[in-house]
Amino acid sequence: MQFHDHALSAEALAQLFNEARSYNGWLDKPVSDEQLHAIWDLMKMAPTSANMQPARIVWVKSDEAKAKLAACVMEGNRAKVLAAPVTAVIGYDIDFHEELPWLFPHTDAKSWFEGNEAGREEGAFRNSSLQGAYLMLAARALGLDCGPMSGFDPAGVNAAFFAEEPRYRVNFICSVGYGDPASIFERSPRPEFATFNRIA
Repeated sequence: MQFHDHALSAEALAQLFNEARSYNGWLDKPVSDEQLHAIWDLMKMAPTSANMQPARIVWVKSDEAKAKLAACVMEGNRAKVLAAPVTAVIGYDIDFHEELPWLFPHTDAKSWFEGNEAGREEGAFRNSSLQGAYLMLAARALGLDCGPMSGFDPAGVNAAFFAEEPRYRVNFICSVGYGDPASIFERSPRPEFATFNRIA
C-alpha cells in the first residue's frame, strides 16, 4: 500500500521491519569499524527531544571486551555475546544537558535540566531508548542484523564499561552482525491495530 510518492519500497520495508528478525546466533563474518561509523552516521540524524544526544555507546568487539560483557549477562545470553562480531552497549549520560548549548543552540535548553536530576534521568533514558532503536534500524538499513538483549547485570556492565564515566548508565545491549538463520524462532504473533490502539 502506497501512501506517498516517497514511501519506501516493499523490499526496503521488508528489510527494516516485515522480514527483519532478532537473531540469537551469528555467522562467522566480521563487522568493520567503517560499518559501525556508518551506523552512527545514520542514527544520529533521527529525532530526539531538543536534539539531546544522551546515548553513549561502547562497541564491544575485541575478545577481551566480549569476555568482560559475557561475565555480566545471564547464562542464556553469554554465547550470543561471545559469538557476535560486535555487541553495542547502549548507555546514557545523566549529564547530557551539558552538551545542549551546541546541540540545540536555538534556546537555553540546558537550563531546563539544571538542578533536576530526576528529569534528566527520565529524558536520558527515553531518548537513549529511541537512539538504540534507531541504531537497530540503521544497522538493518546497511544490511546487518541485530539481536537486542536485556538479561544483564546493570551494575556489572556499568563497572566494566563506564567506570571512567560514573554519570553514564547502561540502557540495553544489542549484538550486530550477520545473523544465522538457524538461530531464530518462528515469528511470534503480532497484534492487529484494534487490539492495542484507538483513534480519539
